[in-house]
Amino acid sequence: MVTGICNEKVQSVFSNCRRILGKETWDRVLAALDTHPEPRMFPDALASLKASIPLPEYIDDLARLEWKVNQIRTEDADSGKTPETITVNPTLSLIPVSWKHLAAIFAGDFNKDPCPQPEASPVHVMIWRHPITREFHIREALDIDLLALKIVVEEIDPREASKMGRTSVKAIQSALKRAVVQGILLSPPSRIQRDISIPSRPSETLEPFQSADIFTLQWHITQTCDLHCRHCYDRSERHPMTYDAALAVLDDFYGFCRGMNVRGQVTFTGGNPLLYPHFLRLYQDASDRGFGVAILGNPTPEAQMEKIFEKTKPLFFQISLEGLAEHNDYIRGTGHFIRSLAFLDQLRKMDIYSMVMLTLTRDNLDQVLPLGELLRDRADFFTFNRLSTIGEGKDLLMPEKETFISFLHEYEKAAETNPILGLKDNLINIIRQEKKAAFFGGCTGYGCGAAFNFVSLLPDGEVHACRKFPSLIGNIRRQSLFDIYHSDLAGKYRRGSQACRDCSLNPVCRGCLAVIYSYGLNVFQDKDPFCFLPE
Repeated sequence: MVTGICNEKVQSVFSNCRRILGKETWDRVLAALDTHPEPRMFPDALASLKASIPLPEYIDDLARLEWKVNQIRTEDADSGKTPETITVNPTLSLIPVSWKHLAAIFAGDFNKDPCPQPEASPVHVMIWRHPITREFHIREALDIDLLALKIVVEEIDPREASKMGRTSVKAIQSALKRAVVQGILLSPPSRIQRDISIPSRPSETLEPFQSADIFTLQWHITQTCDLHCRHCYDRSERHPMTYDAALAVLDDFYGFCRGMNVRGQVTFTGGNPLLYPHFLRLYQDASDRGFGVAILGNPTPEAQMEKIFEKTKPLFFQISLEGLAEHNDYIRGTGHFIRSLAFLDQLRKMDIYSMVMLTLTRDNLDQVLPLGELLRDRADFFTFNRLSTIGEGKDLLMPEKETFISFLHEYEKAAETNPILGLKDNLINIIRQEKKAAFFGGCTGYGCGAAFNFVSLLPDGEVHACRKFPSLIGNIRRQSLFDIYHSDLAGKYRRGSQACRDCSLNPVCRGCLAVIYSYGLNVFQDKDPFCFLPE
């Protein structure tokens, strides 16, 4: 008869078995065991008794699960080391059993919610502890779980896995991402990291703004455009890539994202990206490689949008408006305003997230908030960028500094009641600090993101830290994006102006390099001339 400490351990570990068997049968089981088996041996002992005692056929499988649950609950298999590559959670156990619904026994409140009865059918049960929440999980493995585990254990590249499974890389990466979120797999941290220390700030942490897990390739695939805007940055002749060359860029970007442990996003723009002759194929190719895809373009006929939608739904479609009807059409051409409103209605009908961008100048500053009200029920997101006096923008004027500061306060206040007003200008964080409100991510989610969590790729292969001013850091036709990103010059743009290095708002601000450049200042030494942070 099992007695003493061993008996107490068995009673504790195998509580579900004990409850299901009932006191009389449980006592018969214990009495039949004339030795004192270790708890780890108890499942096999139960199996050996099924011929002499009427026990449920599934009871030994249930006991195996209970023993493994006990191990994971009482042992810490977390090595504490950050993985260098995606790997299986060390606490995970994958246990083959011959009965379905056994995992549900561990989750049910048997007084209220009876669990499904076990059914004879071979399945795998997963038991693990989440690496972040430390919560305990047990459930039957799904095909998508087994796929993710197979890819990682056998070190299969997602592209190869997609060929084997006759599916897209996007589907494979979604399976891996799902497994990481659930804690089944452990993913190494992003290698997109700021190389600055966070100034101490007792009221809140700036740690989330130090690392990015998404990298955006803003790809200007063509200079061709159906508009002739008065503030266009670049109307130079740049020959677009052939389809094969563009495909090679996507493969290079895929390798970059894998190497940097980030998810990739390709934002197609131009010119008008839809005028690139191979747009639909390239758009689908980007999606098939697992990249998020978005479009910065012009109002587009519904039939053409339906063709895009058939390929894959974009994360968003962004258009530009420069104020109310009269001023907008002065900048972008007669009829553009009405076409844009109709297009926004079309995007809403197609359930595509719509964004509207305005280039802020001295002449349209007073139209921003009225336009925001007009767009309230038409667009999902509306914000502004300050004018960069590059290209044809040199003929327009920036607002006066004091007028801009006053406007910024009004805009930040209006955003509290108009849900589509997006906070984008980094200097708004000065206001947030004044109000002791939570910081936001600034221009790209991490303050100035130039050469940090995005780069701009031009039609001829030039890579710039930011499209709004000349900031050449390489050419993707001659260098890999990985090498360009890690170049000394790209690093200088990432670090931003020396004048901002010791600022407490550095991780969420650093001003606007394009505005610094527009004023004829040194982007690596001088601060944003509109900065109003007290010295």
